[in-house]
Amino acid sequence: MLRTPPPAQPVPVLETPRLRLRALTLADFPAHRDLWADPTVARFTTMQPQSPDASWERMLRIAGLWSLLGFGLWLVEEKSTHAFVGEVGLFDLHRDLIYPDGSHRSLPTPEVGWTLSPAMHGRGYATEAVRAAIDWASGRFLATELSCLIHPENTPSLRVAAKLGFTPLHNVIFRDHPAILLTRPLA
Repeated sequence: MLRTPPPAQPVPVLETPRLRLRALTLADFPAHRDLWADPTVARFTTMQPQSPDASWERMLRIAGLWSLLGFGLWLVEEKSTHAFVGEVGLFDLHRDLIYPDGSHRSLPTPEVGWTLSPAMHGRGYATEAVRAAIDWASGRFLATELSCLIHPENTPSLRVAAKLGFTPLHNVIFRDHPAILLTRPLA
């Protein structure tokens, strides 16, 4: 399904007019930890703020995605200030989704995700960063579509997804919570 660079390649640095997407480093752990401990972030993602050790495991998973699959999440920072914006990228997490027919299946395509610090909301950064990740993915996957999974009450993320060409495919259940599975063509 995937055509990726060989594992253990360096994480590419992507730049947009306002943002830099780069690999997470150990020095980024405090910002990563604070992002995932924020109740506003947790409301539509993990459903509860994450402990420091859960955030550490999440950061290790990000490194593992790049190492094993040749793609993953980037840390996003403002180019002008180097301020932490959030995390954006592509992944394959083998999520156990319950579809409307009651069947259990994972996402059908590579998944795109974005999580921004609440202080950075409303600036168009999510759309800008996700667009850069999608552009990078073009030509690297045999899949012809990308997926994203969004809580139905997360109106801002649903707007970002629509701007990027994602359309709803199914209402699903993930970890006992409703979610909308959206897809878009990769090219």
